[in-house]
Amino acid sequence: MKCPHCGKEIEIENSIINNQKKGMITKASQGKVMSRAPFGYKIINNELVPDAETFLIVEKIFLDFRDSEISLNQLSKKYGLSLNGLKKILRNFTYLGKIKFNGEIHDGTHKPLVSSILFNNVQDKLDKKLSKSA
Repeated sequence: MKCPHCGKEIEIENSIINNQKKGMITKASQGKVMSRAPFGYKIINNELVPDAETFLIVEKIFLDFRDSEISLNQLSKKYGLSLNGLKKILRNFTYLGKIKFNGEIHDGTHKPLVSSILFNNVQDKLDKKLSKSA
């Protein structure tokens, strides 16, 4: 990157960005939380833990989607979510006990909120639903 004032290459900024990314990759590979807590979790002492008030709703959302024929739009309204918010929940590997970062999936140190069977069933159904609407 060039300085807008003098035109010289700025390497410090690139170095900082690369160091930040390396740190985040290390954190992800250790299974640690990368950002804010997704719905159903909260962060306590830098650890992702199930939120007692909302974690059961996450599994219910997954089960409702898998076991019913209502549309994604109807399901999002049922839980007071945007359609995009619902899709993010249904696609989020965090609920499986994983951390996804930089295109890689790592085992998380947190408790999963849904089983791998339920998560995979939902992914299959979601893929079919979204491919039909495309």
